[in-house]
Amino acid sequence: MTSPSERRLKPLHYYLGGTGAWYLSHGIQGVTFAWLLTIELQLEPDLVGIAQMALMLPALLLMLVGGSIADHFGGKPVAVATQAAAALGPVYLIVLLMVDGLSYVTIVGFALYAGCVQAIVTPARDGLLALVADGRLQRRVMQVSMAQWGLQMVGFVLASNADTIGPEPVLGVQVVVLLCGAFFLARLKLPMLATAPSAPTLRSLAAGVMEGFQTVRASPYMSAVALQNVAMGMFFMGTYMVTIPVLIRDVYDGTSAQLSWVNAANSGGLVLVVALLYRLGDVSRQGRALLASQLVAACALGSVGLGMPFAGAVAGICAWGMCGGITMTMSRTIMQEHAPADQRARIMAFYSFSFMGAGPIGALFNGYLVDWLGPQQAIVVSSSLMFLVIGIITLRSRLWSLEGHHGVKP
Repeated sequence: MTSPSERRLKPLHYYLGGTGAWYLSHGIQGVTFAWLLTIELQLEPDLVGIAQMALMLPALLLMLVGGSIADHFGGKPVAVATQAAAALGPVYLIVLLMVDGLSYVTIVGFALYAGCVQAIVTPARDGLLALVADGRLQRRVMQVSMAQWGLQMVGFVLASNADTIGPEPVLGVQVVVLLCGAFFLARLKLPMLATAPSAPTLRSLAAGVMEGFQTVRASPYMSAVALQNVAMGMFFMGTYMVTIPVLIRDVYDGTSAQLSWVNAANSGGLVLVVALLYRLGDVSRQGRALLASQLVAACALGSVGLGMPFAGAVAGICAWGMCGGITMTMSRTIMQEHAPADQRARIMAFYSFSFMGAGPIGALFNGYLVDWLGPQQAIVVSSSLMFLVIGIITLRSRLWSLEGHHGVKP
C-alpha cells in the first residue's frame, strides 16, 4: 500500500525532477543556443535553420526507439540516466567557450548530442505521468504544463544575462539544474517491474515501435492529434526556433534580453491560460478546444509579421502562447487517456515524435523561407499554412466531436 505521504511526494518529485528541472534547463538552453547562433556567431538565417534542425533531428531517429526502451526497462531508470547525461552538453559548451573553440561545427555537435538525449528522456518522462496522476489525469497535465512553462520562463530570465555576465555562468546553472532533476527523479517512488527486463534486441525494439504506431493509427483521435502535431512542428516550431530569433535581430536590432522577453511572453501566456483552466476544472470537449485554439493561434502568430513595434510583437507572441496553453493541455490529455497502459511510453513517444520529428523540417523550411522573403513575410506564410491545415483537420477528422472521459485506461 502507498502511504498518503508517498502519494503526495510522487507528483512533487515528478514535477521537480521530470518536469521542473528539465524545462528550467530547456529555457536556459533555448535562449543561450539561439543567442550563440544569431548574436555570438552572427550566422546567416539558413545556417541558423540547419543548426536548429540538428538540435531536433535526433527526434526523427531515436524518439520512437526511446519510447520502446522506456516501456521495456521502465520509464524511471531511463529518465534518471538520460537526464544526468544531459548535463554533459552544457559542460561541453562551457569548455568550448573557455578555450575559444566555439564554431559552427562544434555548436552543431552540441546540438546533435542534446537532441539525442532529449529523444530518449522525453517519452520516458511523459510515460511516468499517468503513474502519478491518481485518476486525475487532466488536472495533472495542467499542473505539469504550469510547472513546465513557468520554470521555462525562469530559464529565459536567467539566460537573458548572457550579454552582461557571459554565457559560461548561465550554462553552469543549467548543469546544476539537470543534475538536481536527476536526483529528484531517482527519489520517485514507483512500483517495480513484475519481471526483470532482458536486454532488448533490435527486432524487439522495432516490434515495439510498430505496435505503438499501429495503436496510434487505429485511433481516430490519437492519429488526428499526431497530424496536427506535425503541422505545429512544421509551421509553429520552425517559426519559433528560426524566424523569431532572426526577426528580433534583423528587425528590432535585438539582444539576448529581447530574445528572453519574447520567449517569456510566449511561456507567460501559456501559463496564464493553463492556470485559468485549472481553476475552471476539466474540459469536456477536448478536441473542440484543441482545434479552436490552433486556429486562433495561427491568427495571433500571423499578426507578429505585420510590422508592429516590438511591444506589439511581444503581445502577439503572448497571445500565441495563450492558445498554446490550451493546445498542449488538450492534446496531451487525449493521448494519455486513449493510450493502453502497457504502451504509454511508446504512445507518448509518437506524440512527441509527431511534433519534434517535424521540427527539423520546419526549421529548414523556415530558414530558407526567411532567406527568400524576410522574417516578417515568412511568419505570415507559416501561420497561413497552419490555419489551412487545421481547418482541413477540423472538417475531416472526428476531433471536433470528441468528449473526454477524464481518466486513464487501466
